[in-house]
Amino acid sequence: MAGQTEDSLYTPGPSNSHKKSTVIGIYGISGCGKSYILKQMRKEFENEKGFIFYEGSEVIDECTPGGLEAFKTMGTELQKHYQKTAIQKIGDQSTELGCVAIVAGHFMFWEEGGTNQPVLVWNSADAEVYTHIIYLKVPAAIVQQNRLKDKERKRSQASVQHLNKWQEKEMFGLRETCYQNAILITCVGALDQVSKLVLNFRHDSESNNLVLANTMLTRQVLSADAEQDWPETMLVMDGDRTLVAEDTGALFWQIWIARHKSDAAEYQDPLRTLFSSKLGYSYTAFRQAALIYEELTDDAEFDDICQEVASIVNIHPEFVSLLQSVAKEKHIGSVIISCGLRRVWEKILEKEGLSKSVRVIGGGRVADGNYGIVVTAEVKAALVKRLRENPKTYVWAFGDSVLDLGMLKAANKAIVVVGEVHKRSKKVEAELLKAIDNDGLRASQVMLPENESPRLNTEKLPLIKLTDQKFLEAIFHHEGRSGKLPVFDATNKNAAKLLMTPTRDATNQGPALRDHHRSIGRYLAIEFMSEVIGVESFDIPHVQGHQTSGHRLLHESQTLIVALMRGGEPMALGINDAFPLAMFLHAHDPEDVMAKHLQGQSTIVLVDSVINNGKTITDFVQHIRKLNAIVRIVIVAGVVQAQSIAEGTGILASTLVQHGNCSIVALRISDNKFTGKGVTDTGDRLFNTTHLI
Repeated sequence: MAGQTEDSLYTPGPSNSHKKSTVIGIYGISGCGKSYILKQMRKEFENEKGFIFYEGSEVIDECTPGGLEAFKTMGTELQKHYQKTAIQKIGDQSTELGCVAIVAGHFMFWEEGGTNQPVLVWNSADAEVYTHIIYLKVPAAIVQQNRLKDKERKRSQASVQHLNKWQEKEMFGLRETCYQNAILITCVGALDQVSKLVLNFRHDSESNNLVLANTMLTRQVLSADAEQDWPETMLVMDGDRTLVAEDTGALFWQIWIARHKSDAAEYQDPLRTLFSSKLGYSYTAFRQAALIYEELTDDAEFDDICQEVASIVNIHPEFVSLLQSVAKEKHIGSVIISCGLRRVWEKILEKEGLSKSVRVIGGGRVADGNYGIVVTAEVKAALVKRLRENPKTYVWAFGDSVLDLGMLKAANKAIVVVGEVHKRSKKVEAELLKAIDNDGLRASQVMLPENESPRLNTEKLPLIKLTDQKFLEAIFHHEGRSGKLPVFDATNKNAAKLLMTPTRDATNQGPALRDHHRSIGRYLAIEFMSEVIGVESFDIPHVQGHQTSGHRLLHESQTLIVALMRGGEPMALGINDAFPLAMFLHAHDPEDVMAKHLQGQSTIVLVDSVINNGKTITDFVQHIRKLNAIVRIVIVAGVVQAQSIAEGTGILASTLVQHGNCSIVALRISDNKFTGKGVTDTGDRLFNTTHLI
């Protein structure tokens, strides 16, 4: 049969982002039993709705004028046209009927003979339509017997040696083609495995996977009935290169290769080959990894290798001590969320005596049923966000890789685990810096072992130790999540007395009063905000002609100052004087703060001259939290009524504590409940409108 030559075998196909239905190809060399499998499944799924079956050659026969016999006499280009028409018809019907299509098809043909070369019949339309490929890896001797006994089709003679060569070339080419086109592929030796895979693929989607992951989180970690039963504090940890120094996935395949002594290039390091392909670290790539585990190991060997991996690695002693202590606390929960194998981590925890207190959400196989999920970077981040849905739950996240960045950003506290230099990923450094500088990540780093050099620098990533008393108190005594609102004020300072005097002087109003408010804003910025947020160093030219270090607000260029109009503007301008790199925004209503204003920001500063009952600030904070659940919010005011921030009774305090990562900076806290109006209203005094009613 005419077709493409082998030269175009590995040309990347189009993206599968627009696929609308599940189309499963049953592939294998001629005589492997594709048609037989198709007939068997038709019978097996006769009463099962949602499946439609196709013999590829029959659809070509339907689409070609004159049928299959006419097709065989056509030139190569015309054959390509009708091959594409046939698979597109299958895809369209599958979408229209809402059914899973199962298609018996061909990847290449290869007649035995000295000058004969393989002829590729796979085309770009196949790449667009197929979502899954099940390859029948039937022993060549059996294929040869099937071909000889086939009375329905006239097949050419082929030696076992040639059939083996054909099968190996086809599997290698088809796998690479699938990787290039985001098509899941698995090889099966036992024909009874096909039905099980088809049923699994039927519900295979990223959204369904996330539902299963959330279900696992609820069952293993949370109370399904009431959020008040959730842990007050959650430790969420990556596994490889975080809890242990090694990569357990790489160890798994080292052991497998040593056992099988495989010479096949594609299996020397299957995960490296997979993740370095066009698929990257996508959902499809992780689902493909799960299929590889299923394909190359049976249940007994899989469990045995998992056990051997667990026997090799050890959790860092610092983490063991921490998790042992956490196990004694009812209000603290801990969970490993790993892209690696769940079974490996269960065995590691069992070895360390932590299996009853530390839960595991990790990758599985089809054989694991509802536990056969895949864990991607997106799943990690989504599960941490799920934990944070309860404002009473405070989440600490520990990770080391690019795949952990979303999880780290979503947590209340982020800890980057830094291992030995020769085991570190080079890509992490740049991505980590980007997350800190552009995406608002605020994290600390811990070195394991402690004598290793840090990542980036200790200003970007402050150092902590898992054994430090301050760190342990933050976890066990909730200092990192105090129920008390952080309030920083200058009420009893002489500076406050001097600064507040002209603002209380009734003879001051208009431009003069605005200047005084501006001075207050600058003072509060330098005195308090620099402590609340922190500072960072940068190079400046010295007057003597050399470079020296200067300091500015930490992430100053990723800071947004929001002036609550109109009373907050003068103070906000004073803050901007102190932090000139910060973005400035006027806001009359919460809706004036838009998602685009928050993008890439690490701190939002809300500025008002006076806070009475706190309703205005509450509205702004609630609006911002809908747009960004984790960005730091600092409220700055000249005067704050004490009642609004009273512990346990203050509405503003309760709201800010509930939303988390909020603090207040004020010149003074006042017990005076008086609310100004007209000549006593601060806004009217600032802008000479006291005469207006």
